[in-house]
Amino acid sequence: MFEIWSAKLATARPSPLLMRNARLRRDPAHIWNWTLPALRAELPSGQKIVTCPSAGTCADICYALFGTYRWRPVQERHVRNLRFVVEDLEGWEQAMRAELGARRFRGAAVRIHDAGDFFSDAYLSAWLRIITARPGVFFYAYTKEVMRFRRLVEPKPPPNLAWVYSLGGKHDGQLDPAVDRVADVFPTEAAIADAGWHSQEASDLLAVQGPSPVGMSVNRIPAAVRLLGDRTLAQMQQESDRRKRALRASRRGERR
Repeated sequence: MFEIWSAKLATARPSPLLMRNARLRRDPAHIWNWTLPALRAELPSGQKIVTCPSAGTCADICYALFGTYRWRPVQERHVRNLRFVVEDLEGWEQAMRAELGARRFRGAAVRIHDAGDFFSDAYLSAWLRIITARPGVFFYAYTKEVMRFRRLVEPKPPPNLAWVYSLGGKHDGQLDPAVDRVADVFPTEAAIADAGWHSQEASDLLAVQGPSPVGMSVNRIPAAVRLLGDRTLAQMQQESDRRKRALRASRRGERR
């Protein structure tokens, strides 16, 4: 189930906008990240925003619902980020563009979202303008917004943007690993190798710059490990989709 929470004190505009989470600080590449609340959140105004509209079974094992992501200061920071975007998209875009002009971002990489996703056309379009305005920075993202990217990004992507479609979402059926760059979550690193996929464990940038298809092992969160079992996240999504189709068929039969 989606987790809905509110942080009434998250009122100030965040500064700086870009951070480096614990994993990215350990990464050999020079990577910064931008983040939103995972799945959905409630703003101080009471407005509820779904930040991952295309999430599927990934919501059951999302790492951004565990550990330090549950700390109140972290949650409040993420809500401030979202509030800035929702209440003042133009101002946020200008602030992000200005921050990325700093010397420390020259030749750096920015991961867009270690939680959250491109939840609206307007928000994704703002990112595309930012990326185009900062050609000296490399941007990348994991996303489940397949249909939105098909419309707004794939026809003419900025050369300094790369992305990987993460499996375990509502639109998995629209993806072909032989054509699309995709990533799946596996129980272990050994399972990735056994499947003939390619791990991004050595650096997060391998998700978009290494060989494809991409595998990552599930975060060692007991609940996530238990739920995933010996499946991949894509297989978990397929099972969920089959159950939903069977339920719909059963309900149609009952109405006849």
